[in-house]
Amino acid sequence: MTISSALNAGVAGLSSNATRLASISDNIANSSTYGYKRVETDFHSLVISSSGGTYSAGGVRSTTQRLIDQRGALVSTSNATDLAVRGRGMLPVAQASEVEVGNGETQMFLTTTASFRTDAAGYLRSESGLILLGWPALPDGTVPTFPRDTADGLEPVQINVNQFSGEPTTRMSLGVNLPATETEAGASGDVQNLAVEYFDNLGTSESIQVSFQPTVPAIGSTNEWTMTLTDTASPGVTIGEYVLTFDDSRAAGGTLAAITATTGGAYDPATGTIIVKVGGGPMEINIGQLGQSDGLTQLSDKFAPVSISKDGTPVGNMTSVEVDANGFVHAFFDTGITRTIYQVPLVDLPNPNGMVALDHQTYLPSPESGSYFLWDAGDGPTGDIVSYAREESATDVAGELTAMIQTQRAYSSNAKVIQTVELSLALAMDLPVEISP
Repeated sequence: MTISSALNAGVAGLSSNATRLASISDNIANSSTYGYKRVETDFHSLVISSSGGTYSAGGVRSTTQRLIDQRGALVSTSNATDLAVRGRGMLPVAQASEVEVGNGETQMFLTTTASFRTDAAGYLRSESGLILLGWPALPDGTVPTFPRDTADGLEPVQINVNQFSGEPTTRMSLGVNLPATETEAGASGDVQNLAVEYFDNLGTSESIQVSFQPTVPAIGSTNEWTMTLTDTASPGVTIGEYVLTFDDSRAAGGTLAAITATTGGAYDPATGTIIVKVGGGPMEINIGQLGQSDGLTQLSDKFAPVSISKDGTPVGNMTSVEVDANGFVHAFFDTGITRTIYQVPLVDLPNPNGMVALDHQTYLPSPESGSYFLWDAGDGPTGDIVSYAREESATDVAGELTAMIQTQRAYSSNAKVIQTVELSLALAMDLPVEISP
């Protein structure tokens, strides 16, 4: 009967609006949940073919979809490892329960924001048990090449907060002025001494002792010095000896004119460097190019170390960790050095809304979402990573309340349809009718 189909359509309407009310309820309940993606309910009419001039009501069906690609506003926090994605892309994470098993079969989940802090094992872990994943960097801070279409290269980001770190000195530059008057006839010939500290492979402080011996002539001026280098790590051993000749022309007066190596590595005029062997390995020392005034010079009557620089640092304690916009995890030490220890990629998919939604605002790729790719943050279609920030819920409470009023009206109307059909059936079957006041 046509009237029976009307009853079925009313029941379908109640069920569909109940589904929409459930999604609205979920959205409002999570309006303060960081990273929550709202659920949207759509209605689809169901048309049943009719014949003989009669119409049969098909009713309505509802479908729900979680809008994972819809982003909430970012809010600032005071925790350096509170992370949010600004733009396209998602953070790779793992369940802490799987990481703690340690069988190497960690499943990659995706999320757009989380508050990470180090746990007892040093993992960057959220309050909901998610552990951040990233590619480990090499000791020199570079990140090797990993496959981008699989999560096999990702590891849980683990921070050793009690870590000591130091960097050995491998290069130094000497900017020293030698007194020209000391190479003239009748000069005292005093040796000029200089000590430059460096750090060996174990972070121990050593120093290169540099002495400058002028060549004093009987008459005139030689403009010549003998530079001798010794290492406190190897007492009594000369690691380099060089004869320095300075220019006294009007155009290039006071700059290096020639360097002759007696002991140690040869002078490279293209770079202005010499390489000597210290206790921890080779040391590159920049003394300046010929004809240039950026290294050793001979001017006036003053011995002046004007510019001494070197790389390397002493051993220090890790003080903090931060993630930059490109996903590099930097460890900061109290000696002022910064070391890159991980890189966190951003995962992108053709259809983010096709992923499987799970607890704690996490998602899994699926056949409907398409194959994922691991991008460098800020590269390709992805956005960047914002630290000191969380992503708010994508729920618009005002919009949800409006939709709730509409749903309540539609639900009441469908209930009225059922009530009317019930009355019509009772009249058709000559049954007693109870009319509500």
